[in-house]
Amino acid sequence: MMGSKRKAVLKRSPTPTDAAKWSAAKSEARAKFKVYPSAYANAYASKRYKAMGGSWKGADNRVS
Repeated sequence: MMGSKRKAVLKRSPTPTDAAKWSAAKSEARAKFKVYPSAYANAYASKRYKAMGGSWKGADNRVS
């Protein structure tokens, strides 16, 4: 079998639509957790961002 070339598929990660709200949510996470970035701090920041009314654009990266 001949070697086949595979195209690298680059998925763009989701990005926040409101930079000011995302910055505020990250600031809250930094104040609340000793270690930032961490999985818990990022989850907290994203939940706060959504609670503030923020949304995301880009590829969906949820695990199904």
